[in-house]
Amino acid sequence: MIGLNNGTSVDGASLKPRVIVLTDISPADHEPDDWESMIRLCVHADLLEIEGLIATTGWSYEQATAQSLDLIHKVIDAYEKDLPNLLKRSGQTGFLQDESRQEIGYWPSPNYLRSRAVMGSNKRGFSHIGEDNDSAGSNLIIKVVDEADERPVWILAWGGANTLAQAIWRVQRDRDRGRLMAFLHKIRVYTITDQDRNISTPFEFSSHQWLRREFEKDLFFIWDECAWKFQNETGKRNWNEYAQHIQGHGNLGDMYPRYRYGVEGDTPSFLYLLPVGLNNPDVPNQGSWGGYFEWAMGPDNQTYAYTNHRGPAYATCRRLLEHFYQATFNNFAARMDWAKDGAGNRNPVVVVNGSRGIDILTIRARPGEEIVLDGSKTFDPDGDAISFNWWHLREAGTYGQDVEILGSDRSNRSGVIVKVPEDAAGRTFHIICEVTDNGIPNLTSYRRIIFETGR
Repeated sequence: MIGLNNGTSVDGASLKPRVIVLTDISPADHEPDDWESMIRLCVHADLLEIEGLIATTGWSYEQATAQSLDLIHKVIDAYEKDLPNLLKRSGQTGFLQDESRQEIGYWPSPNYLRSRAVMGSNKRGFSHIGEDNDSAGSNLIIKVVDEADERPVWILAWGGANTLAQAIWRVQRDRDRGRLMAFLHKIRVYTITDQDRNISTPFEFSSHQWLRREFEKDLFFIWDECAWKFQNETGKRNWNEYAQHIQGHGNLGDMYPRYRYGVEGDTPSFLYLLPVGLNNPDVPNQGSWGGYFEWAMGPDNQTYAYTNHRGPAYATCRRLLEHFYQATFNNFAARMDWAKDGAGNRNPVVVVNGSRGIDILTIRARPGEEIVLDGSKTFDPDGDAISFNWWHLREAGTYGQDVEILGSDRSNRSGVIVKVPEDAAGRTFHIICEVTDNGIPNLTSYRRIIFETGR
């Protein structure tokens, strides 16, 4: 029997986002940032359905090694030791016999995670994609995508995505075009830069470029060049906070390594997906914990993707990440408290206009209309005091001017009035309800409200 009280963290019966991680995880004396991100992923395992942990090549390794797979298993072993404490966060008392189709709030069993840890493609670069390059990792990708599940599969490339390229090559070779398109349309890719190459090697070497060129219209592809750099440098600059609140907290904290070059550069890939009420991951220009992206020519100057390497997209990404950084770190720190002590702070539950949950709210309005947004039913599961921040995320909508929010100047205001601009006919704009408690550490939850303005 399973006991699970989702209402204490994230609402009810929604299914988790499905993720497969491609990682060039390496030891602390080499480049430990993937190791750090893997630990952070594990303490958010109640929010993501982790369908694969695949050891592969990347900047750290030209050839994948069994050592990487061993490191993944060591993190899972630490997760297993901390799991009795983590389970207390949601009141879970056991594990499902069938751990597919996991609901938000469900902590997966260590054996489930171990069954999903496999080796990927052994060699880096597109030249190795082909008949002799199938692997347990590429086979797992095909199996997961083929499952009778309507949710997309997010491939998070912390290293190179050549294991994904091999899976797609295999499907392209073995299936007709219709079945290939169906396969591609279930996949979402988030790559932390392009690591299917040496940092100084031309992009033509990489299977990433092949994926973008060959399947531009059918493969959803995010190419991040902003969020990972921000995370690396900001984590390094704030390392004392990691040393105090992350290291030594539980078994996972005991193995959390000190940075060598930067801190957790791969973490934005899953911060982007966390179901915290902030964004729809299928819309990259909404802005989120994991960055902001626009459809544009990539840094290779040859192929297109959702990217943020320059211009307004880069500037918006940086601004949003600066705004969200403390909330994302506090979320991590609180979960490490649970890993260590079996107790800690939990996030507020946001209720706007009587609607409780994390789904984006849509309000249809007329130019000049004043719309009330009421968050008075919002609560904190620990009884902590909460404060509100209502703000307009201008870059996310099609109305590019400021929107007046009456009452938003008071941080404790649970209700505000949004004045729909007279010239916003036929446009959309996004209002964020941001709620923060006064627990230790402060935790923040969100609700996005999209206004669709008639003519």
